[in-house]
Amino acid sequence: MGILDSITGAAGGFDINELATRVGFTPEQVQQVIAALGQQQAQPGDTAEGTANQTGLPLDKIQALLAQIGGEGALGKLGGVLGGLGR
Repeated sequence: MGILDSITGAAGGFDINELATRVGFTPEQVQQVIAALGQQQAQPGDTAEGTANQTGLPLDKIQALLAQIGGEGALGKLGGVLGGLGR
């Protein structure tokens, strides 16, 4: 199982292409944002803002994506999955 499969499973399972369409990202950008959210969740400060700074993608779209995957509560799951994968 790949890292993205682990992350999407932990977040309740979702369709990357559907998320991309909903928030106006490409599927690759969704993957980039999800990975960055998992990293930023463990850092001090606002997770979405840190992700925007890390990826260079618009904050409003990152916040929309975050809402689609379950909000801040989903980030704990992402962080746990990434930590369990040694990331």
